[in-house]
Amino acid sequence: MARAGATLRRRKRGAAEVDPITFQVIKASLVGIVREMQNCLFRTGFSTIIRESQDASCALLDTAGDVVAQHVVLPLHIGAFPHCTAAVLRSYGDDLAPGDAFLINHTYEGGSPHAPDMAVITPIFIGRRHVGFAADIAHKPDIGGPVPGSCFALAKDIFAEGLHLPAIRYQRDFQTISDVERILAANSRTPEMVLGDIRGQLGANRLGEQRIAELIAKFGDDQVLACFDELMRMSERTMRQIIAQWRDGRFEAERFVDNDGIDLDKPIRVHVVLEKKGDRISFDFTKSNDQTRGPANIRPPLVQAAMVYTLITQMDPTMTINSGLLRVADIKLRPGSVLDPHFPAPVNTYMPTVTAVTEAAVEAISHVLPARARGDGCGSRSIIIGGRSTRSGKGYVQYEIVGGGTGGRAMMDGISGGCSHQSNARIAPIEIIESEFPTRVRRFELIADSGGAGQFRGGLGVVREYQNLGEARFNIRSNKHFIPPKGVVGGAPGRCGKLTMHPGEGREEVLPARYSDYPLADGDIFRLETPGGGGFGAPGKRDPQRVCVDVTEGYVTPKAAREVYRVALRKSKGVYRVDQAKTKALRKRR
Repeated sequence: MARAGATLRRRKRGAAEVDPITFQVIKASLVGIVREMQNCLFRTGFSTIIRESQDASCALLDTAGDVVAQHVVLPLHIGAFPHCTAAVLRSYGDDLAPGDAFLINHTYEGGSPHAPDMAVITPIFIGRRHVGFAADIAHKPDIGGPVPGSCFALAKDIFAEGLHLPAIRYQRDFQTISDVERILAANSRTPEMVLGDIRGQLGANRLGEQRIAELIAKFGDDQVLACFDELMRMSERTMRQIIAQWRDGRFEAERFVDNDGIDLDKPIRVHVVLEKKGDRISFDFTKSNDQTRGPANIRPPLVQAAMVYTLITQMDPTMTINSGLLRVADIKLRPGSVLDPHFPAPVNTYMPTVTAVTEAAVEAISHVLPARARGDGCGSRSIIIGGRSTRSGKGYVQYEIVGGGTGGRAMMDGISGGCSHQSNARIAPIEIIESEFPTRVRRFELIADSGGAGQFRGGLGVVREYQNLGEARFNIRSNKHFIPPKGVVGGAPGRCGKLTMHPGEGREEVLPARYSDYPLADGDIFRLETPGGGGFGAPGKRDPQRVCVDVTEGYVTPKAAREVYRVALRKSKGVYRVDQAKTKALRKRR
């Protein structure tokens, strides 16, 4: 926070004085504007992936394309927004006007994680003065390509991943360019959903423009724009002050991704060297594997965003989010690697690699801050079912994000049935899925003993079993079906995930974590079991009473309580209680 009487200076705009109270009011207003944009987007979303799973983010940026405010729903987008906006500035920087709107989803031209993540960017004008941008990025249910959902597990280049748009103009003088919408509609299996979602994004941006105009009318453009700059300096300064208090050193860690979807017997290594000196911190990923043939690659903006996210989780989750945080960590990547692939390497199933990057960095930082160590989480996964409705004759794409358990950490168990790290999305309700798609959800429950045992156990994974109603094509992009979530400080790993087609039938089949275009007939059943989180600390140190509660709630079986946690229970009138004497003997013998 600025000191009383401090002078806040704007880059390239001269000087402006902002008193500390006004600064805090403007800061809170910017955050409130982005949240209002976000709520608008979720309420107007056509597709379940936006409306229910909330796979979208909104932001406000300055005229240079730096984020000045972002409501953190998907942390990766703090790296994507500046690169997408930079692409707009490269192509249209001399031709911006009120009422413009631009689209971009090209991973290499901009910063979108993959083609389904479409960015809508609108310049904000006060009169004829350009003062910034409103932007949002939202996942589309289908943007073309060989399979429904546009996440082709066998893609060997981005041309097999759907329609890619460089920065293009979508509106001029508030009038939509109809040819752009015709191209989008012609390249999607769900044109009404895609266009509806994009229009919802545009509406959220226009709301942001209006609120910025109201803020500037109240405080003046000089003061508001001066706060843009100071917000970023403040965030960078705050983070550096915290880093300066950590001990110096050099630390290494690594994680592995199951495979890339094509070379199924080749785990993908992500390796990081963390170096910390004074208020400087760097992450060197140059020893990570080469870029993959399959779509497991990620681009540098996502690595940068993952490091910002990691640092925030180790410092203060309420920290103000803006591009000032991107200036703190120095990141070194190797061109041609899985984290900095050459065009046109495929990227569509990127999230498992981002998760590995984050979890490797978390472990490296835990050598600096042992109390912040945590077990690995479930990662992220999506199931995608596409077909044609027998009632309407129109194409549909059922796109769901399904979480599992997060890792245990000091003083706290992991979360069960949620998404971890950058995924941060919601599992769509059964009622919505069954009312909008030809699908019946037969089971949705937590999996006992799936969380890694520990003094603080990992969160539980979930099982979600479906019956398909009609002919369709099935795709999955998942992870940790082969390499389990790691436990820390003596904690056990979480249980791996599993995808079973036709469970309990004579033709039962287990599919890999990445798989595309599996045919589903009317009545076919499949079961997805998601990973549990890794445990923290030795299981024998867990409070026996907490083990008793776990058994009572169905999180841990009586057998695991005795054999893993070394806790003896007795059951009387349907109630479990700890047998203190036998438990003491079990743990002593252990």
